[in-house]
Amino acid sequence: MKVYRLARKKHAIELSGKGSSKSGNRWNSKGVEMIYCAESRALAMAEVSVHLSLATLPSDFVMLEISIPDVLSTIILKEEDLPDEWNIFPHNIATQKIGDKFIQSNQACILKVPSAVVKGDFNYLINPFHNDFNKIKISKMENFPFDRRIFK
Repeated sequence: MKVYRLARKKHAIELSGKGSSKSGNRWNSKGVEMIYCAESRALAMAEVSVHLSLATLPSDFVMLEISIPDVLSTIILKEEDLPDEWNIFPHNIATQKIGDKFIQSNQACILKVPSAVVKGDFNYLINPFHNDFNKIKISKMENFPFDRRIFK
């Protein structure tokens, strides 16, 4: 399986989850390391775009293509599995608890979750502490200039 991650170039080389642990996000609390990926390049861009404006648009983004062996253990969450208002902003603490439990239980390497940004699409959360994490590899990295029209 291929998944995608849009990141600043200085943070892209290493898949660690340390960035998400600095402030916490929809699926992890502050201090919990997790790697966020998307099922497509377009979704990866949408997930990042909602946090940017033309004034704050950095020019050093890269798109990572990440290869995940299909045999890795995956937990799949559907919208009906989630609490009410799971997709609100600011994010719901209930979703952080779900993600934190995923990391702490260490039962699976991947958690597939619905996107809060694009209904019907999915994100893939990677557990950097799982025994199979070392089987996940960055297969491609390309500069990713945003089309400035997105922010008009």
